[in-house]
Amino acid sequence: MSRLRPLKREEMPQFEDLFSDADRRGREVPNLLRVLARKPEILKALRELRRVTISDGKVSKELKNMVAQLSSLSAGCNYCAAHNAGFAIDMGLSPEKEDQLWSYETSDLFTEAERVALRLAQSAVQSPNAVTDEDFDNLKQFYDEEEIVELLSVIGVFGFYNRVNDTLATELESYPRSIAERHLTKTGWVIGKHE
Repeated sequence: MSRLRPLKREEMPQFEDLFSDADRRGREVPNLLRVLARKPEILKALRELRRVTISDGKVSKELKNMVAQLSSLSAGCNYCAAHNAGFAIDMGLSPEKEDQLWSYETSDLFTEAERVALRLAQSAVQSPNAVTDEDFDNLKQFYDEEEIVELLSVIGVFGFYNRVNDTLATELESYPRSIAERHLTKTGWVIGKHE
């Protein structure tokens, strides 16, 4: 159970668009957003930051969601990994590729450009950071500097989400939970504290 209670719809009327969008898609507003609504300025800023890091830019949304998911899995945030698996599938990632994400190094479903980006995601969240000069040399073979900044920004934004969700033990909603149970359990994913 979440360590802070998510606000109810009627307690956060300035974010009615979140609920309307969730209703339209047949989904739930993520509990994290309902907790962060206690400080509306933070929620507004994070929504904008997520928009510019995931939705906008030159790097595909599919790759950005895979990067977010792998960085979350590597950081141990099962809440964010589940959400990003759902986002990736919603954006068109094939279930086969989703099932192979943790095996990106050996699966023939991934291009070398994707492997390089996913390696960055996995290494950047280690403590201490495990990214090397060789990793950057490999990145520069496939991505220009603007695209590298986009990839790093996704990892950074999800570093915030990972820390907050894991600290709060945010309760995982039904849709991302069903996606994680279907696709991520083979990688060792468990709902854990996000029950």
